[in-house]
Amino acid sequence: MSLGDDTGQTRTRMPERGGDPYGGARRGGRSSSRSLVTVVGVVVLLIAAIAFANRGGGDSAAEEGDGSGDSPKSAATAPSGEKPVDTKASGIPSGFAHDRQGAESAAANYAVTLVSADILKPARRTEIVRQVFVADKQASLKDRFNRAYTKEFLSNLGLDENGNAAADNPYISRTMPVGTKVTSYSDTAAAIEVWCTGVFGTAGEKTTNPVTSDWFTMSLQLHWADDDWKVDSFSQKDGPAPVPGDEKASTAEEMAKAVQEYGGFTYAR
Repeated sequence: MSLGDDTGQTRTRMPERGGDPYGGARRGGRSSSRSLVTVVGVVVLLIAAIAFANRGGGDSAAEEGDGSGDSPKSAATAPSGEKPVDTKASGIPSGFAHDRQGAESAAANYAVTLVSADILKPARRTEIVRQVFVADKQASLKDRFNRAYTKEFLSNLGLDENGNAAADNPYISRTMPVGTKVTSYSDTAAAIEVWCTGVFGTAGEKTTNPVTSDWFTMSLQLHWADDDWKVDSFSQKDGPAPVPGDEKASTAEEMAKAVQEYGGFTYAR
């Protein structure tokens, strides 16, 4: 599901086949001896990489500094060991720390909320807008969402006017942040990009909108208000997306069961 500047659109991405996905021609087979050398080389590199990783990641935080200034940091998102929040409001994580890490955690959790199946439910959507956005943007955002998620739009997804799916055709929209990037930060405002993947669609045997995967980046402008980070505005763009794998697609029943049985996370830096 696409939100932000193109609120209300859905995307279905089909894998492209044929040729090298990175633009080169397919290479022929190698001799067995050369293949053996390649395998040995890869194993050595893996061992070296594992040894390097196990030396400890304690230096990454120091390399990033204290988070002051407006320039983007080159370091990838890394765990800090800090608990992101202690509370939730309307089922949404709240009470984020008033620092760079807190802003990143807020952005990741808000990205999950804004592309969830709950945003399609009018009653739940009101709670989400009130909890996630700054006060002076709530009325306009609520109106914007309501215009996008019309009865006709919901019907095309197999949902009723309340955003509920039929028992045999559950609608799925779950987002998983892959990483975050701070493009600017101050004590009162932060601009965060959240790289995400996710699954969305209807897990029904005869659906015309099957569950598929998606990759996108959500950009959020956050402000510190009411002792928490809140969203002032956001937008979304496609990718970066990896080359599709060759995994066999699961059945509609397996997808629906997985979403019901596997819970989500509260995301932290």
